[in-house]
Amino acid sequence: MSDPFFTEKYPIKNSAIIQLFSLPTPNGRKVSIALEEMEIDYEAHRIDIMSNEQFSDAYKFLNPNSKIPSIWEPNGPDGKGIAIMESGAILLYLAEKTGKFIPENPTARLECLQWLFFQMGGIGPMFGQFGHFYKFAAESCDHPYPIKRYTKEVRRLLGVLEERLDQQSNIVGNEYTIADMATFPWVGCLDWGYDAKEYLKINDFPKVNQWHERCSTRPAAQKGAKVCAAT
Repeated sequence: MSDPFFTEKYPIKNSAIIQLFSLPTPNGRKVSIALEEMEIDYEAHRIDIMSNEQFSDAYKFLNPNSKIPSIWEPNGPDGKGIAIMESGAILLYLAEKTGKFIPENPTARLECLQWLFFQMGGIGPMFGQFGHFYKFAAESCDHPYPIKRYTKEVRRLLGVLEERLDQQSNIVGNEYTIADMATFPWVGCLDWGYDAKEYLKINDFPKVNQWHERCSTRPAAQKGAKVCAAT
């Protein structure tokens, strides 16, 4: 990494390994869990989004969209350093880099990608909007429509997962993949992030609960969930 302004803001101990810039939100946990599962060496840097650190010029060097997580890969595809943003793109990059947690079979690989994008386009945005109106905007928006809309959509998406997991242990058959890593932190966030487990009646989705328990209790998942947490 050659940008002096950037390295002054985020001191790096080992410039030969991946640098992670994140926070233990559902999106942030996806990548730290993947790094742990894939046994990739990395350094972690906490980005304090509550103080708007993500809008600093130093961070926007990595991610012009000012979102977490991002990584700096010193050994990019052309042998040069490269910044990578968007959690789904990072997961896919890491899986292809290591050959881990993405199926080799072309049909299964396509399934994995479809469900990865299902999380990116459905689970994440809809769960996030639910959490915003249910927990964070509860005092500033008293109209019932947003809560009604996003509650209905969250439960619908949980139902899609429930049906998917009815006859298999993971999202792509019985193989644990980046599709699982991308999705289960968002399911967990309905409880630990939004305190909405009872409100949403998540126990109505037993297969999802069992799958979430299997994913979240993996040693690498437990370790990855704590990366970049407040000290």
